Order: sequence, then structure tokens, then C-alpha cells
Amino acid sequence: MTSQNSAEYGRLTPMLAALEALVRCESPTEDLDACRNVVRLASDIATRVLGTPAEIREIEGRPVFWWGSPEPEIILLGHLDTVWPHGSFQPLWEVDGDVVRGPGVFDMKAGFLQGLYALKGIEGSVALIATTDEETGSHTSRKLIQDLSARAKAILVLEASLDGKVKTGRKGTSMYQVHVHGLASHAGLEPEKGVNATTEIAHVVLKVSQLENREHGTTVVPTVLRSGTTTNTVPHHAILDIDIRSFAMSELERVDATIKALKAENPKIRIEVTGGINRPPLQEQSTSALYERAEKVASSIGMSPLGSAKVGGASDGNFAAAAGAPVLDGLGAVGGGAHAPSEWLSAKSLEPRTEFLHAFIVDLLK
Repeated sequence: MTSQNSAEYGRLTPMLAALEALVRCESPTEDLDACRNVVRLASDIATRVLGTPAEIREIEGRPVFWWGSPEPEIILLGHLDTVWPHGSFQPLWEVDGDVVRGPGVFDMKAGFLQGLYALKGIEGSVALIATTDEETGSHTSRKLIQDLSARAKAILVLEASLDGKVKTGRKGTSMYQVHVHGLASHAGLEPEKGVNATTEIAHVVLKVSQLENREHGTTVVPTVLRSGTTTNTVPHHAILDIDIRSFAMSELERVDATIKALKAENPKIRIEVTGGINRPPLQEQSTSALYERAEKVASSIGMSPLGSAKVGGASDGNFAAAAGAPVLDGLGAVGGGAHAPSEWLSAKSLEPRTEFLHAFIVDLLK
């Protein structure tokens, strides 16, 4: 909570001191300079921890952290970007007993550091790779992840755990933006001469909300809505963002077809849809073998069972599994509040989770 507490913890735990540096180096996805700064800092930390710096690659104009084998069979996969704009999470760093707070501390800078420290003393075909556009859909890093995964024997995703449990299933995701084009007019003098985009977008919201399917965990959520210019003008343009998630690829395809075929209630309205399916689901058949092996490793080092969970959030593990790689996700931080003002990390979990990950990598390299 105080700087003294933070300093004392840092002296006792070098990993926590390194985490403080990473968290204070804010890295919202949209700020490319900030992402380059955090990757450079991560490389400096790698030099101190592992003895050699990381390679900093530019992939389609974005920085990627790469430490280890140039053609790895075992890949520790993470990201260093966050959802938090500069200054939006306050205080920027706080330690109160076991609870550590800061932007991205749980999702997923702690997981990245656990992976880095887990590589101490490891030799073999393994690499730690961290991208900087995961939070906005991995549009520039997707091909890199798919190409690497097609050749890998295991992808260990350092995303945060669910109460300590690893993640053996994730929903796939789709993202859309619907533009409704109408015609402006004076709302008081001659509203009948306008074509109201707000009225039409309301119909769209109701239509897409009915597309959910609880049997498959399919959610269709209208999120950001923008319409109109002034109070006394019939709005000519409205924009709706939609977030879709499902455990079934067939469901994503069903919703995709329906949204792209949206028809306007008012024949004078023009509807334009952009976006589509972003990440396929992460299915348990891609994770079961590694999960069973992970539980055996945990038992061999005297650790309690990890446990597993299927979750709604997607990650780059979805891309890796779709490329054919065995995947295990959620190997990162223990804590909670991802993307929320309550985001926190359990400090005491850092070292045991790192020790487990080290043992797991050794086992996979045998």
C-alpha cells in the first residue's frame, strides 16, 4: 500500500520488483511507442534474469519479444500490451500484503514474468514470445502465432488463471460493427424529411440480441452505440459494436451469416456490416493431453492439483489450437479482476507457479 511496503517486497522478491517496473511502464495496445518501450524493458529484464537479452522483432509494424530458440518446439506465449489507457488505473502500483494492484498486473504482465523466470537453467528447443496487440484481436501477430504453432509440440499460454485453475477450453469470438445510414433533417421543423438512423439501430439491437444460444454458451452482446450529432437533428448515421462468443464454431458461423444478412426495417435506410469471426474456439481435445501431463508434474513436485476450467474469454491459444498445436492456457497469474478497476495479483503465488512452470517445461523437453 505504501512505497515502503513495495520496496520491502521488492528487496525480498526480485520478481516482484521486476513486475513493478513492467507495470509502471504502461503499455496500452493503441500506443505503439509505449508498446516498444515495454518490450525494450522486458528485454532488459531478460538480460538480468537469463543472462542474454531478448530479440526484439518487428512483425507488421509492431514489436514482438522473442527469447530462446529461433524454431522452438515448446513455446511460452504471452502478450505485453494492456487494455488500460495511460493514467486510467490509479494508483499505478500498490502492494498491500499479498494483494498487488496495477494496470495489467494480472492480465498479463505477471504471467509473462513467471514464464521468463521459469526459463532459468533451461536448455533446449524452447522460446518465450510476447506480442503487443493481443488485447485488440492480434491482427498483426495472428499469422506469426499460427505459423509457429503449426510446427510446435506444445504451446503454453501464460494468460491469467481462473482462481489458480488452468484453462482447457475457451469460447471463440467474433466482432462486428454495424453502420446505419439514414438522412438528416431538422427534428422540429420537418422531421418527416429525415430518415432516422437511431430508430433503425434500435431495431438492430433487438434483432441481434435474440441470436444468443445458451445451449452452446453463445452470447451476442451489443456494446458501444453511437448515433446522432445534435438534439434538434434527425440522426443520419448510427454505429453499433457487437461482441459474440461461443464454444461452438458452428454457432459463430450461424451468427456471422445472420448479422451479415441484416435487413433494414425502413427501406430508405442502408445498412453496412464490417467485421467477422476473430478467434475460433479452443476445444478440450486440443488441451487434454497437456493438462493431464501438467497435473502429473504438479503432483511430482508436491503441488496441489491445478484444476481446470472452460471460460468465455478468448486468447492467442485459440489461434494456436486451430493451427494444430497441443495447447494449455491459463498458466499465468493467480488473482482476479482482469480489465476491471479491481485488477489484482496474489504476490505469494508468483514463485510456486514459476517453479511448477519450470518443472513442466523440463518434463516436456524430455
